[in-house]
Parts: sequence; structure tokens; C-alpha cells
Amino acid sequence: MSDQRPPLPPFDSQTAMQKVQGAEDVWNTCDPEKVVLGYTADSVWRNRDSFVTGRDEILALLRDKWSRELDYALRKQLWAFSGNFIAVRYQYESHDPDGQWWRSYGNELWEYDENGLNRRRESSINDIRIQESERRIFGVRPESDHGKDVIPLR
Repeated sequence: MSDQRPPLPPFDSQTAMQKVQGAEDVWNTCDPEKVVLGYTADSVWRNRDSFVTGRDEILALLRDKWSRELDYALRKQLWAFSGNFIAVRYQYESHDPDGQWWRSYGNELWEYDENGLNRRRESSINDIRIQESERRIFGVRPESDHGKDVIPLR
């Protein structure tokens, strides 16, 4: 693994948006091995009601997540940034193994180290049942939509 994950803090509006888009892109792979590379070896997370520390626990959480959240598609949006901190809001859609579709609404707080690795992630998420016909997030975000607010509230 590289010692650095640019862009590096302190963030400006452009580099904060790049960090958010990069996170969205890698999370949309649903590949825990790729996702975990953006986090420090001792990164701490609060994800819903789970608290995990370190890459091994993050890998386990992500593997479990994507075994239950099928056809996962995510959109993140920069909310605020300062120095080495970024706040995002996001939505994703997925279905469970029984075929029930869900839209999940979330907010995250991120803290980065000097090498651009995320050392702390706090995520609050709420889920609502949706019909498949109500889906609006499909696959990877088109490059033409990068940096745009394309996440309606409802």
C-alpha cells in the first residue's frame, strides 16, 4: 500500500470534493479489500450501532454489509470541510436477500491523517423501505455528475 492517499489535508473545496468522489467511487466497487486501503491501520469507526477498530474489523464489517446489501449503489455529497476534517451526506440503495429494496440516508464525519488516510469515521444511517420502481440510484455516478448535488431529499 502507498504511504499516501492524495489529496492530502489541509483540504480546500476542490480537494475535499475529490476526496468525497474518490470515497464514493471506491465504495461503489463493494470490494472491502479496496475500500479498507483508504483507512489507517488503526482507524476507528462508528457505523450505525457498531464500533470497530482497525482494518481487520473494518473488513469484517464491510463483508457482512455487502452480503446483506445487494446491488448497492451510493451517492455522496460534500457537506463541509475544515483542515483535515470532511463531513458528507449520502444516500444509497440496495436490496436484501429477500428482495426488499431499501434507501439509506446517512451523514458521516471523517478525520484524516497527514497522509490522506481516514483515521476516524462516524456514520449515522436511517433506512426506508422502497419499491424497486422507486429506485433512483443506479450503479456508478456518471462523470458528468461529479461534484453536483444530485441527491434529492425524498
